Amino acid sequence: MQGGDLMVQLGLATAGWLSTHVLDTMHGAPAAGMPVELLRFEGAAPQLLKRWVLNQDGRTDAPLLEGAACLPGRYRLLFGVADYFKSLGVALPEPAFLDWVPVDFGIADAGLHYHVPLLASPWSYSTYRGS
Repeated sequence: MQGGDLMVQLGLATAGWLSTHVLDTMHGAPAAGMPVELLRFEGAAPQLLKRWVLNQDGRTDAPLLEGAACLPGRYRLLFGVADYFKSLGVALPEPAFLDWVPVDFGIADAGLHYHVPLLASPWSYSTYRGS
């Protein structure tokens, strides 16, 4: 029996949620104003769920998914890296080396918190499962 299954049987299930945070490693600051999209894979093509613009802390004002909307499955976050850096006046080549950065991930247990941070510059990015 999975830990989440036991929690449900005991009536202790908690609603999970999804969050993100982007840090601009070129400027050493949160990526305020970066556009972000969330997609869910259902069948062959991903479906757009929602779009955001990150706040002054490089986060969304509310969870990307929470409660009943946080379902197990495959997801993609798209981060508008080129648009963000262009908006700051950073000179980028055309086409930009990084444009929309995709991060594909899975939610296996919808009762948990999944945090997908991104560290980004015009030339590189990294991500991990945060807390």
